[in-house]
Amino acid sequence: MSILENNINAVFDHNLKEQLKKVNQTYQIVQGDDNLDINIIDGGGYRLYDKPLEELNKTLNLYNDKYLLYPVLFFYGFGNGILYKALLQNPNHKIILVFEPDVNIIYTMFKVIDFSQELKENRLLLINPKYLNKHDLKAICSNNNIFNFLRTYFLEIHCDYYDDKYQEEILKLNSLIQDAIRESIIFYGNSPVDYLQGIKHFIQNIPKMIAHPSYKELLNKRKNLSDTAIIVSTGPSLTKQLPLLKQYQNKASIFCADSAYPILAKANVKPDYVFSLERTDFTSEFFNHDFGEFDKDILFIVKSVVHPNTIKYLEKKKSYGGNYTVISDPSNFIVNVKLDHFGYFGMGHSVAHMAYTLASYLNHKNIILIGQDLAYNDIGESHPKDYQNSSTFETDTYEHIDTIAYGAKGMIKTHYIWLWFKSTLENLIAADKFSITYNCTEGGARINGTIEEPFKQVCEKLLKKDLNKPFTKLENLNLNKQNELLLKAYYRINKDIQICEKLSKNFNDELELVSNDVDLIGYQNNKELLENIMYQINTIKTKVESLLMHSLCEVLNPLIRQFELNLARIYVLNPKTQEDSYNKSMLWIKEHLDWIKLIIAHIDSQKEVLQRSIVTTKDELIEKGFLNLVEKIEQRALKNVNF
Repeated sequence: MSILENNINAVFDHNLKEQLKKVNQTYQIVQGDDNLDINIIDGGGYRLYDKPLEELNKTLNLYNDKYLLYPVLFFYGFGNGILYKALLQNPNHKIILVFEPDVNIIYTMFKVIDFSQELKENRLLLINPKYLNKHDLKAICSNNNIFNFLRTYFLEIHCDYYDDKYQEEILKLNSLIQDAIRESIIFYGNSPVDYLQGIKHFIQNIPKMIAHPSYKELLNKRKNLSDTAIIVSTGPSLTKQLPLLKQYQNKASIFCADSAYPILAKANVKPDYVFSLERTDFTSEFFNHDFGEFDKDILFIVKSVVHPNTIKYLEKKKSYGGNYTVISDPSNFIVNVKLDHFGYFGMGHSVAHMAYTLASYLNHKNIILIGQDLAYNDIGESHPKDYQNSSTFETDTYEHIDTIAYGAKGMIKTHYIWLWFKSTLENLIAADKFSITYNCTEGGARINGTIEEPFKQVCEKLLKKDLNKPFTKLENLNLNKQNELLLKAYYRINKDIQICEKLSKNFNDELELVSNDVDLIGYQNNKELLENIMYQINTIKTKVESLLMHSLCEVLNPLIRQFELNLARIYVLNPKTQEDSYNKSMLWIKEHLDWIKLIIAHIDSQKEVLQRSIVTTKDELIEKGFLNLVEKIEQRALKNVNF
């Protein structure tokens, strides 16, 4: 095969590969006296370089000095490609991502220089930014070799030609990459405090969870009862859709966000399901209402980590015939407690995600979105007029960002959290091969993957007959099964408490040994001792990382991920002298010692949260007459810690 064919076949990106196969124009190459002195004249007659060899050497000198140890590099512009051939001679550069908007430039150089080996090894990634979106960039960022160095990101412009011709495109791409980086980092979590609050609520909610209908019961009794689900969210546009929703409420399943529940009650539109997943007591207040008979036959579906106030308010609604079920997502800790009847499904980041997923699992062929603006309206309101916390509740909370409007009618203002929610919803829609999703919000942001049609038109097309409401009643597990699950959960949580205690002691002992050796370095400046300390620290790191398969995963994962991201900034430092090298090693050690202390503190925090939260379950068991079993469980958990 020719050099060109080898190069094209080695390109990883399928779209770029297909574009290269269709190119029929080669730009002019100007060859200087030196083999590396190659210039290109584009279709408009413009040269890419003033002095190709001089510019190449200048960039190589910079990268061999300041950026010698950077594993991941980002460039805008492919140019003659020689820079990347040269940089990839450095084994420290694992991946170079190059964004080139002009496929003809790549094609021109693919005919004369062989890049196939670098492309096959995925060390050189060529991307056409014209066909790039944030989903693609997030997929790139999720590569571990790239992810761990996201905090060292910068976008280098290949040469002045690209800066002059594509300045606006470069700024947009840089912004898109930074958004993708931020969302990728957020995906792994950055707040162990949130997680600890979640497991605290989960454990406190266990007795009520077990005493109510399970998720499995919900799936068994409610699948295939309706072809169409309407998911009601609280964007500013909701108010205008309420009269039509009321008219058709008996012809579709009504899935309602917690914040929309008081609004629907006021409009006398009865939802079949009301969802809640937030951990804050602020969100619980959406249920702090006495709507009397309105609540009859509504099933409130809440995530198992909701604030206990939510459960307290829902208990009051049972007197009017309302009911609730508590469902878990598949987090490591929760799965380890093994209340499998009450889980599991991924609920996303908002009640709309939770509602959409369940609507799909209940086999609705059509899913209609209303009030799903994910944007401000024309006068800056974030919510409907009758929203419980005011229509301008989030108007000034976040920086406003432009996004494509519903119906592609220009741009509309949103913020980065809503864009994150939108991205997650789009992923859910793309993955759902069973349902057709209609966005009948008639306002707000465009949601890719949906059919945009007026609510009235979709109702007339899909909702022809009344459903048999109220839907089938759900039953609780029998009392013996409830008691069995409660006792087993109590044992497993007690065992986790003992594991936390043992791990904390072991890590503290190892930390003390390493710290003593570090103190000796100050007196001895011993290279062998320095290497031994680094070996000890790496051994501890391996043990910490093994915990990511354990119930401690969620509290430690954000800490580990954030640490690796921050550590990358030390890793890429290029020491010039022996003293620089020593200082870099000591900085690396100090960062790790502080990190190990944080790991221990988080394990201790999880232990304390478990100890405090398990009291609710213990009291419930004692009230049921299981005091003797409680004492035996505690002793057994103490003895059976093998970690």
